[in-house]
Amino acid sequence: MMTSIKKLVILDRDGVINIDSDAFIKSPEEWVAIPGSLEAIARLNHAGYRVVVASNQSGIGRGLFDMAALNAMHVKMQRAAAAVGGRIDAVFFCPHTAEDECECRKPKPGLLKTIVERYEIDPSTTPVVGDSLRDLQAGAALGFPTHLVLTGKGNKTLALGDLPEGTRVHEDLKAFVLTYLAEQEA
Repeated sequence: MMTSIKKLVILDRDGVINIDSDAFIKSPEEWVAIPGSLEAIARLNHAGYRVVVASNQSGIGRGLFDMAALNAMHVKMQRAAAAVGGRIDAVFFCPHTAEDECECRKPKPGLLKTIVERYEIDPSTTPVVGDSLRDLQAGAALGFPTHLVLTGKGNKTLALGDLPEGTRVHEDLKAFVLTYLAEQEA
């Protein structure tokens, strides 16, 4: 039987870990880490937390890039995290477009349900960090504590309001990690 993972943090990718683009991140060359994000992941790891990514990647469904390009972006992300002492345990992604009406595309909670099952976690004690309303809605649907970062689409998301109840707001991933770890140690 798998042992339950007690200390896990779920991150969106574009706009949280790396710089986002309205034209999509389509290649490893376009994948650029947000300053401090990879170090923040390493800090979580060093505090005993595992980190997984849950990301909509509709660029695949739209034909803007293929699985090889997505895999190359994730290899770059993993290597960049490792270079600063961090590790991303897994990347869960939805390749579909909104028209596909799948269950895995955020704001639907399918990706997060898969993570709950795979890692046997309690959503109520596992933070979900995102920069868009759909990230937060997917987390809130399953009872995850939701955290908005103001990088990527975060400022626009905050300005639109209507955040899920209890959503906490942080300047960036580094600020989330510093606050979160301080509270867990208190």
